[in-house]
Amino acid sequence: MIQPVILCGGSGKRLWPVSRPSRPKPFLRLTGERSLFQQAISRISHSMFSQPIIVCGEQHAELAAEQAESSRLLVEPAPRDTATAIALAAHLANREDILLVCPSDHKIGDNALFRQAIAEAAELATRGLLVCLGIQPARPETGYGYITVGDRLDPGYEIANFLEKPDAGKAAALFAQKDVFWNAGIFVFRASDFLAELDKFRPGTSDLVRQSVERGKVVDERFYPSADAYLKITGESVDYAVFEHSENTAVVTTAMEWSDVGNWHSLMASLPSDEQGNVSEGTTRLKNCRNVMVHSDGPRVSTIGLEDIIIVVDGDEILAISPDCASKLDSYLDGDLE
Repeated sequence: MIQPVILCGGSGKRLWPVSRPSRPKPFLRLTGERSLFQQAISRISHSMFSQPIIVCGEQHAELAAEQAESSRLLVEPAPRDTATAIALAAHLANREDILLVCPSDHKIGDNALFRQAIAEAAELATRGLLVCLGIQPARPETGYGYITVGDRLDPGYEIANFLEKPDAGKAAALFAQKDVFWNAGIFVFRASDFLAELDKFRPGTSDLVRQSVERGKVVDERFYPSADAYLKITGESVDYAVFEHSENTAVVTTAMEWSDVGNWHSLMASLPSDEQGNVSEGTTRLKNCRNVMVHSDGPRVSTIGLEDIIIVVDGDEILAISPDCASKLDSYLDGDLE
């Protein structure tokens, strides 16, 4: 069986004002009747997976426990990015376990395609490879990183390059290529293989995670790593810390519907729209509008003759933003996200 690891560290700042520090993106019902986190749990409720390991922060441990029902909970004393969170889970898992590492806040439209891709990735992981999922692009996208595939494996491909988030012109060029895929931030590997690569490329981080686990404790069936060691770690993504350096990597590609739901524009693209491209949630009235999203948790919002705008009402906060600016919302607000 495959051991799922679900990472709940995302804050969802670019989905303010609905996503806030006290109720961040993973635990919100943005794309259906269940939260994104609950959808992630449901996605791995299958015979090929064992009970998931959940990595979350102390502030959201109760939310995670409530929504996950029965899972192993690892509680970080402070966020230290994905390389550290994954290493923590790898130490708590059995060394020979094949881990599936998933963000808690993505939308995936086809669970069968998801499981097929994970099964292929797990086969590669048994050969000692660290595998990531590449998504067939549905459009030019400036908000995602990309992966260029190399030689064919059986299954999957070698990884030729990781590409940073592109500008609009570069995104259009990448979309026209056949060997380029979105980097989904979903990974599959054997726990011991990942820890060996982390030890090779980030020995300081590896040692501090090991210390934090050795000195950690279990309280109310939750594992708390030692804060003394953990807080000394410099946070870094798993892509930068390991994948971009390792020679033992591969990618499995899939055409499944996927979104990181990273900002209001990407959420808009993942929801049903009318013939004019409008998305409406809550009590709204749209007339002569095109490519407009309105999300309201209370007051009725009426829009007339508008194009290419996103309007969000949440409690006493109102946001009106251009879709082109949605990916930079967190920087525009300068930390004023309460």
